[in-house]
Amino acid sequence: MDEVAEGKEHFVLVHGAGHGAWCWFKLVRLLQGSGHRVSCIDLAGAAGSLVDPNDVRSFDEYDQPLVDFMAALPDGDEVILVGHSAGGLSVTHVMHMFRDRIKQAIFIAATMLPFGYLTEEDVKDGVPDLSEFGDVYDLKFGLGEDHPPTSVALRKEYQRTILYHKSPQEDSTLASILLRPWPAALSTARFGCIDDGIESTVNTVRRVYIKAANDHMVKPEQQEAMIHRWPPSEVMVMETDHSPFFSAPEHLLELILKSL
Repeated sequence: MDEVAEGKEHFVLVHGAGHGAWCWFKLVRLLQGSGHRVSCIDLAGAAGSLVDPNDVRSFDEYDQPLVDFMAALPDGDEVILVGHSAGGLSVTHVMHMFRDRIKQAIFIAATMLPFGYLTEEDVKDGVPDLSEFGDVYDLKFGLGEDHPPTSVALRKEYQRTILYHKSPQEDSTLASILLRPWPAALSTARFGCIDDGIESTVNTVRRVYIKAANDHMVKPEQQEAMIHRWPPSEVMVMETDHSPFFSAPEHLLELILKSL
């Protein structure tokens, strides 16, 4: 979904695992109502992408819709990237590639790792640990049982508890209809050149992290660990579940605009 009108800033909203452009519908209306331009990306395998998540074989393939969008921006255009959950990986990926087209990056309860999943610590901090809830995932083996899984889905009975426990019931009901499995290749996300260290172009982009203090998906301690290891320019906190675009969209808008 690409909703663009003349406005002050151009926001590019990037969904997390299993979600799609649809999850931003409340924030899109609020941002546009404040005079801003908004584009929502459907990554490969999302509901609006028309791609079977089991056919996505790499993180680069998963992220290609965002890469294509950034590459097609007119010369001189700068956008504000907003990534939720695993969408933070996609945002950081294109930060490495399109530094001159990014004014700011905002991570909402998101995976914020400068080079993706390079180390065990990256995995510990960035991959949700849902073991306390039991067996929450359904795996599909599109290449056969003797190969790794090709897609992952959060079982319907756990979706509200883990993702939306402070959100309106009608929003979590809508989400349960629209959520899709996500490509297992998302777990292979790696990008950039770690040898560049502090000199990496990714460190020249202004970053803002919005914590979700009651998150059951990306635990607050995981969010804090990523913030500590790669400090952003600013940290804000919301007393919400994992999905503040449902549970507190007006407050989310307020924080986003305050960060500019």
